[in-house]
Amino acid sequence: MANEEDDPVVQEIDVYLAKSLAEKLYLFQYPVRPASMTYDDIPHLSAKIKPKQQKVEIEMAIDTLHPNYCRSKGEQIALNVDGACADETSTYSSKLMDKQTFCSSQTTSNTSRYAAALYRQGELHLTPLHGILQLRPSFSYLDKADAKHREREAANEAGDSSQDEAEEDVKQITVRFSRPESEQARQRRVQSYEFLQKKHAEEPWVHLHYHGLRDSRSEHERQYLLCQGSSGVENTELVKSPSEYLMMLMPPSQEEERDKPVAPSNVLSMAQLRTLPLADQIKILMKNVKVMPFANLMSLLGPSVDSVAVLRGIQKVAMLVQGNWVVKSDILYPKDSSSPHSGVPAEVLCRGRDFVMWRFTQSRWAVRREVAAVTKLCAEDVRDLLEHMALVRANRGWEFLLPYDGEFIKKHPDVVQRQHLLWMGIQAKLEKVYNLGKETMPKKPDGQAGPARLVSGDQRIQAAKAKAQQNHTFLERELQQQKEQLQVSMALPGVQIKEEPLSEEGEEEDGQEVEEEEPMDTSPSDDLSNRLANGLPAGRAAGGDSFNGHPLPGCASTPVARELRAFVEATFQSQFVLTLSELKRLFNQHVASLPRGHVLFSGISDHMLQDTVLAAGCKQILVPFPRQTAASPNEQKVFALWESGDMSDQHRQVLFEIFSKNYRVRRNMIQSRLTQECGEDLSKQEVDKVLKDCCVSYGGMWYLKGTVQS
Repeated sequence: MANEEDDPVVQEIDVYLAKSLAEKLYLFQYPVRPASMTYDDIPHLSAKIKPKQQKVEIEMAIDTLHPNYCRSKGEQIALNVDGACADETSTYSSKLMDKQTFCSSQTTSNTSRYAAALYRQGELHLTPLHGILQLRPSFSYLDKADAKHREREAANEAGDSSQDEAEEDVKQITVRFSRPESEQARQRRVQSYEFLQKKHAEEPWVHLHYHGLRDSRSEHERQYLLCQGSSGVENTELVKSPSEYLMMLMPPSQEEERDKPVAPSNVLSMAQLRTLPLADQIKILMKNVKVMPFANLMSLLGPSVDSVAVLRGIQKVAMLVQGNWVVKSDILYPKDSSSPHSGVPAEVLCRGRDFVMWRFTQSRWAVRREVAAVTKLCAEDVRDLLEHMALVRANRGWEFLLPYDGEFIKKHPDVVQRQHLLWMGIQAKLEKVYNLGKETMPKKPDGQAGPARLVSGDQRIQAAKAKAQQNHTFLERELQQQKEQLQVSMALPGVQIKEEPLSEEGEEEDGQEVEEEEPMDTSPSDDLSNRLANGLPAGRAAGGDSFNGHPLPGCASTPVARELRAFVEATFQSQFVLTLSELKRLFNQHVASLPRGHVLFSGISDHMLQDTVLAAGCKQILVPFPRQTAASPNEQKVFALWESGDMSDQHRQVLFEIFSKNYRVRRNMIQSRLTQECGEDLSKQEVDKVLKDCCVSYGGMWYLKGTVQS
């Protein structure tokens, strides 16, 4: 009450809504000029508009007698635009830049909030604006000057050639008839930028007549800004009760949500999401995340949501894979959509994605070549399907994105059984469509009865540990015997101990691990047994690096080797090219972030780190550094990931071969070499991706990462 007394109502003004010019009134925003140089004093030579695009062009005269006008500059611009000979097509017929064009651009697409107001005799009259256009100077005459310059140069070059050379030889031409355009191709063409630009250019201009501020026609039109009906017939929108007026000022949130996108493609507002029905919330979350545990879904939906209702809704849009929920294929690929890579219809993509999902219900691993061979999809489509639910692992294949959720399996057996029945139906359809044979179906252990069940990665590791523990004593005794034999041979030079060569069968098994049906088998292989039984290679034994407390890098069963191998593979999957110095720095950062007592705190030698890098599928690039280089020996050791499993492997390998012979290279050389090795259809985006992955630019030259010396 005190505030109302301090701020009394001074005057009440009646507000009227005028609609005579509601669909015709535009607001033009001119560039700012001094008050002494108003636009009304400048002659408007011409004006035209494209109503559909709301685009305006206004041509104004320039005061060439103004003291600030540079006449020599105006003559030079006119000469550059029109040339020495003036004709009817000349932009500046007076051989002087004496006019300027202003082009418009839309400041806002929604003008319903704006109106033009006219206050007269204690009444405020409002007229809604149909458009707000911002005028800016147009410099199209510069493009015309450049075109004239190119024409003159072309004419001069043509004049130097002789008449005989000017005569064109008879050339054979090939006539081709265009194919009938499909509906999908037509839709893509209609939505293209070139088509929209062409459509905008085809709209005809409507010429306008300009009337000044004090013109009689302007005075007449200005009267339409006043409300014509004094009885208030036109102002029914303003005759509202206090509650209705408040509702217009502050509409409820549900009304605001109607103008917003229901399902944004890449950004979700949780506040906006929770205003939708529960089924829509689940569908939007699964469509964006694609793979999610049930616990994470419940945390996103909020504590007040009933888990039973969520379970009922999630089964409509997702399928259960290893205890986690994966969005259904028909949600990602609607009926009328197609692949952006190959153009195959959504039905084929859904069938291929169902096969990938079904494959992960049988195993944690999938092989891209196997998926491509079964589904007959292109490499880009197969990679997209796998990236939805898996991560690529070097020399192994694609591993399912999330760990096995055994807690959900135990807690909801009825849901698991229902999903198992659905997968059996999908499997039957896939067997019929893809003609899946016994070699494609996952193998069941002997004696297993009933339906196939999901086996988690932790269960596989526990089984492998139990199996390895059984052979631990035997393997340790064999290793001790080898050490004793080696000590005897060093003490007695005359005694020779026979060393068998390393078995190549184990290496072949490692190379084929990606292709096997059960890549998670971590039981001791023949390769491990042979390495422990046969001792160390002669070269390593001579170096004395085998008895310093570090296990062999090739022995993947030791915790240190596994952790080091995992770090190296993850690092090179993201970096592709690293020097030994940079790799050691990243490794030290990684060790510093580990908890105390971790196995990697036992100490890793440079030799062991390099062996692990080479064992992980990387190769050393012998970059020819200059003689006066300031790089240390560790900085001159460059390692690169040779195969990562993507489409750019061949491009990177060609790039590595280039840098094995050159310390620095120009881009055009890289472009020509890649085109020569990989084909002429190599796009600029593919070259940029390879350079971004492996190289840095400095001083106009390209270097491998970590090799440039500033």
